[in-house]
Amino acid sequence: MSNYLKLGIILTSLSLAVATPAGSQSNPTEATTLDLDFPPEIIENSPVLQEWLEEVPNVLEEIRHDPSFRTRLRLGYSQFPSTGQSAGFNLGVEDLFIGRTGLTVSGDYQASFNDEREAFGTELRYHLLPLGNNVNIAPVLGYRNLTTGEFSTDGPNLGVRLLLVLSRPSAADISLTQTFVSPGSNEEVGITTLSVGYAVTRNLRISTDIQKQNSRAEKDSRVGIVLEWMP
Repeated sequence: MSNYLKLGIILTSLSLAVATPAGSQSNPTEATTLDLDFPPEIIENSPVLQEWLEEVPNVLEEIRHDPSFRTRLRLGYSQFPSTGQSAGFNLGVEDLFIGRTGLTVSGDYQASFNDEREAFGTELRYHLLPLGNNVNIAPVLGYRNLTTGEFSTDGPNLGVRLLLVLSRPSAADISLTQTFVSPGSNEEVGITTLSVGYAVTRNLRISTDIQKQNSRAEKDSRVGIVLEWMP
């Protein structure tokens, strides 16, 4: 059998693996192998061929669980329209993965240069759908500290985040987050954040944030332009 014919068999097997719906096999976990007589030097120089000769992977399953978004390190400029158009900065980390689970850790710090505005916190997000989905929803649990002029509060931060990935992984996406700091208390603060990100290179993105803070004492806003590095 020629090497070209053998290669054709492998490509045909790949097509069948992609086209076969999940659950159509009697035992989806049963390993499928290819028994082809390739010269040793070809096998040694092809990691992909080595993997396929050992076991034909479930390509659809790998795509489904390969994250559609990436960890981002953030640094940017902030404008606070509700605080006399004060200027400031923001920095943080988004979606630091904990293993191959749907759990990620995020944290940020933002402040105005005139010391009128400051906020920082950290949060856990648990993505309810497979990480490879282009749409995902994640409950948010964390802690946040807020200062606006004379008003200051801190406490648990609870909410939910909706993520829409337009081009994976993290080449373009939109997220909407709604959380509440110290929910149920007299100092409860609702925070709504809309973020849009677009990658300009493989590892660098530009993102914009529009954020609203609502409490009994203050109604505040923030607009940010952020550079994001994806390691």
